[in-house]
Amino acid sequence: MRILMLPLVLALSACSLTPPLVKPQAPVPTVFPDAAAPEVATGHAADLGWRAMFGDPRLQHLIALALEHNRDLRLAALNVEAVQALFRIQRAARLPGVGVEASATRERTVATTVGGTSSPSAVQEQLSVGLGLSAFEIDLFGRVRALSDAAFARYLASEQGHRATQIALVGAVADAYFAERLAQEQRQLAEHTLADWRQSMALAHLLRQADQSSGLDVAQAEGQVATAEADLEARQRAQARARNALALLVGTELPTELPAPLALDAQPLLTRLPAGLPSDLLARRPDILQAEQALVAANADIGAARAAFFPRLSLTASLGYASPSLGGLFDADQRTWRFAPQITQPLFQGGHLRAELRLAEVRKSAAIAEYERAIQTAFREVADGLAGSATFGRQRDAQYRAVASAERRAELSSLRYRAGLEGRLELLDAQRQLYAARQTLLDLRRDEISNMVALYKALGGGLADASPVAAGAALTAPRIE
Repeated sequence: MRILMLPLVLALSACSLTPPLVKPQAPVPTVFPDAAAPEVATGHAADLGWRAMFGDPRLQHLIALALEHNRDLRLAALNVEAVQALFRIQRAARLPGVGVEASATRERTVATTVGGTSSPSAVQEQLSVGLGLSAFEIDLFGRVRALSDAAFARYLASEQGHRATQIALVGAVADAYFAERLAQEQRQLAEHTLADWRQSMALAHLLRQADQSSGLDVAQAEGQVATAEADLEARQRAQARARNALALLVGTELPTELPAPLALDAQPLLTRLPAGLPSDLLARRPDILQAEQALVAANADIGAARAAFFPRLSLTASLGYASPSLGGLFDADQRTWRFAPQITQPLFQGGHLRAELRLAEVRKSAAIAEYERAIQTAFREVADGLAGSATFGRQRDAQYRAVASAERRAELSSLRYRAGLEGRLELLDAQRQLYAARQTLLDLRRDEISNMVALYKALGGGLADASPVAAGAALTAPRIE
């Protein structure tokens, strides 16, 4: 048994050739741009549960369904399980594999005659039982340990990848839902506008029949109605496609008993989200943590590549009993043992080992670049979201004033046209301007909501169902109502 304990002692005393990991400094400023909106609440948006962020009950049901049925999220979870299994396989190589062996041999020899001496046929038996380990590598230079550390880091990276997939899914469902809301409201606006313009066309026909207008007015009215009919078909197509995209993200057929949807203007969303500092992203964003663990794995691969230059010691050993009869199998004089260490030192492999080391070093450099790029991408996404939250409110107010002005102009133009004070062309221009202003307001509202969803994702929100009590009390930023 002392012989079997030797590999464990040597493995524990193994040295490591893995270089120390020095993470690069974050290649971004220490604060977000001054143009971003000032924070109005304490805490951090990543602590805000998605049910608190998205107050629409219909959207909450859809997100819950997507987290249960979405195939991309399911594949990410299966990938975590697969990488975890690979880590366990690699970790098992650090321990000796002990097996029990038992065998029985029964053999009959034929009669032979050699030099006038004959030997009769006989039946021989041999029984054996024992414990043994086969080709266990004693990790003198940390190669096996480095491979195990790399596998563990990749397992942690896969977990962060699963978290990042969940955040992306929550944001994608919210985006698709609001896109469907926008498409429906644009279709409703197109239907309402088409009905108004058809009434205006009917009036033009009546005036033409009474010889109070020319055929030009009728042609203009008919062209206006045809344009509205074409736009309505486009809006219906956009709504159908938006609903199909939402169903794909949810991963199952959309239930019919969902709560009634809220209009875009009635969506209870936070107008501002507390972002903290850029350094907070290093601990909040799963994609950054995933890139960091990939860097740890690449650094461990260098240790394994370095250790491949040094001798590799493996051990095969067994301890047991062998006897020609079962009754005396475990007698003391039937004990057997076998101890077979083997050492291998690479001498010439045509530059193979140096190429593997260089490849590991290049992959580490690439992992550093990917880590830095993930930080820069996160910084840019948060900065864009903060810049949007600082300007969308003022732009929305200005567009409301533009819509109100277009409504007044269209009303006055209609009165003047009916009174014969101006031509049909001025009325058409006023109606088109009002329709465009209302469509622009809907697009702007959708863009504002999309900006808040993107900022929420960029800050690492979307993992929790509900906010912690403390964070929920702190996150009291005003909502868009």
